[in-house]
Amino acid sequence: MEKEVFSAMVFLIIIPLLMHPILASGDPVYTFCNPDSRNYTLNSPFENNLKLLLESLPSNTSVTGFYENSTGEVTKVYGQALCRGDVNSTVCRDCIETASQEILQQCKSEDAMIWFELCQVRYSLQSFFSLMVYTGKYPEQNYLEKNLSNPAHFDQVLTYLMNNISREAASDPLVKGFFATGEIQFWRKKSIYGLVQCTRDLSDASCDSCLVSALGDLLTCCDSREGGIIVSRNCNMRFGLYQFYNASSVVITYPSSQAGPKFKTWMVVVVTCIPISILAVLVGSFAVYNGRKLKRTQRDDEKSQNTLLHELTSSTGVAITQDGELVSAEELSFMDLSTIVAATDDFSDSNKIGKGGFGSVYKGVLPDGKEVAVKRLSRKSWQGFEELRNEVIVIAKLQHRNLVKLLGCGIQGEEKLLVYEFMPNRSLDFFIFDLEKRTQLDWKTCYTIIVGIARGLLYLHEDSHLKIIHRDLKPSNVLLDHEMVAKISDFGMARIFGENQYSDNTRRVVGTYGYMAPEYAMEGLFSIKSDVFSFGVILLEIISGKKNSGFYLTEHAQTLLAYAWTLWNEGKELEFVDPLLMESGLATEILKCMHIGLLCVQEDPDDRPTISSVLLLLGNESISLPYPKPPIFVVARVIQTDQILTTNPSINQLTVSSLSPR
Repeated sequence: MEKEVFSAMVFLIIIPLLMHPILASGDPVYTFCNPDSRNYTLNSPFENNLKLLLESLPSNTSVTGFYENSTGEVTKVYGQALCRGDVNSTVCRDCIETASQEILQQCKSEDAMIWFELCQVRYSLQSFFSLMVYTGKYPEQNYLEKNLSNPAHFDQVLTYLMNNISREAASDPLVKGFFATGEIQFWRKKSIYGLVQCTRDLSDASCDSCLVSALGDLLTCCDSREGGIIVSRNCNMRFGLYQFYNASSVVITYPSSQAGPKFKTWMVVVVTCIPISILAVLVGSFAVYNGRKLKRTQRDDEKSQNTLLHELTSSTGVAITQDGELVSAEELSFMDLSTIVAATDDFSDSNKIGKGGFGSVYKGVLPDGKEVAVKRLSRKSWQGFEELRNEVIVIAKLQHRNLVKLLGCGIQGEEKLLVYEFMPNRSLDFFIFDLEKRTQLDWKTCYTIIVGIARGLLYLHEDSHLKIIHRDLKPSNVLLDHEMVAKISDFGMARIFGENQYSDNTRRVVGTYGYMAPEYAMEGLFSIKSDVFSFGVILLEIISGKKNSGFYLTEHAQTLLAYAWTLWNEGKELEFVDPLLMESGLATEILKCMHIGLLCVQEDPDDRPTISSVLLLLGNESISLPYPKPPIFVVARVIQTDQILTTNPSINQLTVSSLSPR
């Protein structure tokens, strides 16, 4: 009897110790100190209120696992804390206390957030309660090896699991607290374990929307990997091949008879070896006959590819970006020219879907049936190679729902090809500047596109591993998928900034007339505020249905921006809005977007909001907007580009301009 009691006591002591690795707080998963918010000063009212707020979080959050509050009167600080749904109050309190101390040490900005495995803490000078702004982040834990034997099947099963537990988490928030876990078998006795969670200030629909976006990012960053995690302001998502949580999970069955190969080993050997042996003899004979010719062709292909790899790849086979970021050789996927030629029917005119400044774009179908868009860069211009190099360097590491995905590239001789995911609805300009197509856009769709562009820019400016300035944002570079989801494309002119870099200048200004910020066009200066200016132009074009470049030909004003600001200043802003949008949307919401657009195109870059502020303004009705200052074109300072327009127009009305700064 004494032995049994002793064994029970040992068991009760050991079990918590064995569970400790699952519940350990450890180091932060991700820390975000908003670089575009001001730093607070020592012993300032903000810092004092922030410390009071953070001190209140551990005890209050440990009661229910979620807590939000504000501290201060004049300089109010808003804070929010969330514990993972499978931890007890003690673990929750300890994690929030650690997170609060860590965020004070790591961040001195007025807007910051920190994620630990078991909790998260956020604070800001502005109220963010009940506001869903998705900005998924990719912690370092995502870069696990791909050791799966059947990655396609694994991704299908993973998607099914995460969709199911996401619906469960969002369907009954009062009972489940926007938290759910689950497991699913994908091969014999091997299972995938998943976890999702939303902050409890969201609505059911907002939680569901956040998790849908997170799943898109998870599948993009971590497909076929053994684990992955996405953290964001409002929701988190994680999966792995072991049970990393301390909760009873729902066992989900994948609805397919193809849970894995069921052929016996000897059957596979017999069925495959005989034809393979015959094929090997034939291939061997053919190889001997054409050996020398094949080697010459391979050498030519490798020589063409090495032109790019010389700049991208170190001796160990790891590519290095301009900013020192690593890109695996796997992400620099080269495709055979013959495959791309066959996919596009030898670049037939019937498959041509667009033409840009550096080449044409063709629709193609790969051997597996996947539709792609192939950009065939200019053979004669050095810019073709520069764009190829820039695109591979910049977007090989970028993964986001609102950025077009680069699938591969092909180089052979003078051929320089980029292969992207196919966008069936083409580009935004195809809709907003076509009288017939524009009738297909209601205000809800337009608003979704606007928010999608803003989220893509936010990822480029703040949330990706690299800080990217696009420099050529325009409607033709905003592609639309089958659900009209906006995806930013064409990174041939993009620049990578250092972590603490805020602006740069160039002696060679390239871009598109009508979308370039004045400081960039006239002085060669560019920053994140240059992209914000371009976004503001697009926003005003969507609302009016009119194109900024060429608007000076009308009797209204020199530019669309001048016309918009004049009507706004005179209280006649409704005259600016396309009547079609007024039929399907609220005037107050449309005019608010017009107001935000005017804020984005102000002359002084410092007056323009950051893209994170734009998203906050779009999603929060309680924030009052400042009165916009007039754009530069209203105060009689005109960029001298009209001569270039008349002497060297292109199909897209000067899709690429080359200007000299004053």
